[in-house]
Amino acid sequence: MSYQLTLEPLGATIEVEDGQTLLDAALRQGIYIPHACGHGLCGTCKVQVTDGEVDHGAANPFALMEMERDDGMTLACCATLQSDATIEADIEDEPDAQVIPVRDFSATVLRIEQLTPTIKALHLRLNQPIRFQAGQYVQVQIPGVEGGRAFSIANAPGADGQSSEIELNVRLVPGGAGTTWLHQSLHEGDTVQITGPYGRFFVRQSAQLPMVFMAGGSGLSSPRSMILELLAQGCTQPITLVYGQRALDELYYDAEFRALAARHANFNYVPVLSEVPEGTQWTGARGFVHEAAQAHFSGNFVGHKAYLCGPPPMIEACIGTLMQGRLFERDIYTEKFLSAADAQKTRSPLFRSI
Repeated sequence: MSYQLTLEPLGATIEVEDGQTLLDAALRQGIYIPHACGHGLCGTCKVQVTDGEVDHGAANPFALMEMERDDGMTLACCATLQSDATIEADIEDEPDAQVIPVRDFSATVLRIEQLTPTIKALHLRLNQPIRFQAGQYVQVQIPGVEGGRAFSIANAPGADGQSSEIELNVRLVPGGAGTTWLHQSLHEGDTVQITGPYGRFFVRQSAQLPMVFMAGGSGLSSPRSMILELLAQGCTQPITLVYGQRALDELYYDAEFRALAARHANFNYVPVLSEVPEGTQWTGARGFVHEAAQAHFSGNFVGHKAYLCGPPPMIEACIGTLMQGRLFERDIYTEKFLSAADAQKTRSPLFRSI
């Protein structure tokens, strides 16, 4: 059994299977509804039901309050249809966004590479090519882990926007069931199921402005994909990557970015380490990503587009530095995956989209 869902202000009507969430149905038709946690915890995917009946599912009462339910609001990530319905969603027109339906893939592990003491690169061959925008991510299904885990694609798409092989960088999270399984139980030759692409993190190339990428930890994946694609396409705008880790042995892909900077006059690479033991042969920047960026740009980010990817504390610090340097919300884009704990934290009312 299925129902018809009309999405305003697009005026598009899609089919929704019985038990399928509104968000999943929309994404599989290439229609993007803003979302974050995907588990009914953060409220990012809140929509207005103007006609029809829905089941709110596992929506957290703090993310969707009783009065909001009474007013016809629901969370697209966990709501299912009980009849044909119409919703109004906060869908923005993005000239650089590609319409790519979410699909399911089977992937074989080609090889596993130890990038750092805590980060592994999984190189996967898919049963069919995946089309994606540099910066997007996929969900990996993991035994015993409901909903899977999200990982950004670390390689760039091919010239045709597709790739039969993808790379995922996975950091081992202490006590994390998903990353522990991927680090300790997954082997070359194994098969995993993935779904994607997801996300609204991509380069706004039509702006034709200089770009600064700020990354920390395994958050390097999306910026790497974006930068590799930009340089392969012959982008001439200035591109700066400020990339932070704690110690030298965690600074993966350092040699690759140094080589790219040597080959491309418009690409600047600024690595920074926050914990440099005595005796370490390091002549680069010391401190945190936002501090290194502030020093490199002399505190002035006017006229740039900024793309941030990394742990939430790093992103918050970078946003503050960018705004102090006269860059505003419309020019700052972020990607951060929210855990249940992160999703329930209060979000600043200053930022609608970041």
